Amino acid sequence: MKQVLITGANRGIGLELASLYSEKGYSVYAACRKISEPLARLGLKTFEGLDLTGSQSFETLAGFLTGVKLDLLINNAGILIPDNLESLDFKELETQILVNAISPIRLTRILLPKLKSGSKIAFLTSRMGSIGDNGSGAYYGYRMSKAALNAGAVSLARDLSPEKISVGIYHPGMVATEMTGRQGIPPKEAAQGLFHQIEKLGPERSGRFFHQNGEELPW
Repeated sequence: MKQVLITGANRGIGLELASLYSEKGYSVYAACRKISEPLARLGLKTFEGLDLTGSQSFETLAGFLTGVKLDLLINNAGILIPDNLESLDFKELETQILVNAISPIRLTRILLPKLKSGSKIAFLTSRMGSIGDNGSGAYYGYRMSKAALNAGAVSLARDLSPEKISVGIYHPGMVATEMTGRQGIPPKEAAQGLFHQIEKLGPERSGRFFHQNGEELPW
């Protein structure tokens, strides 16, 4: 049985991915800050207390996975704090860069011994991290953090190529979650698109940036 770890699995896209991968026959490890009722109902192996504002819980999560060899790591957890030039709060900008960019890379490095040769790592980022696609400005913290995550994920793709580990970088679309004020497509639809893109992930697609609908996105 294939094994997957999904971060931010207590709600939204992460919850739908956890449910979908379980339906597909995977052994799912769900990590989150706090277990939600919908996640608890899935009956998965769950790690509570993952906090991306610091790294103290990362080694504890690695310990939770003792003896586990993952086929797939999905870095889904993240935050969005809306801002514009006038309202920009630099502490909030720093928090978004930590949670959205630094912590996923740090956690991935800690969990590398848990990944098999030939396994996959998926990062859920955003087309708002695309410099070429930015036609509207604002959202400084979110855009900067996701652009940084994209850059780090491409470096990982290059560095992990000798281990035959592929790295996928994905925009889930505008999804109706708490983060977006419930505007956009249903999380289940986004999860299904992401599943199909991750299924296609291999060395030739590693380090490339895709929409969950299959469109390749500009940097």
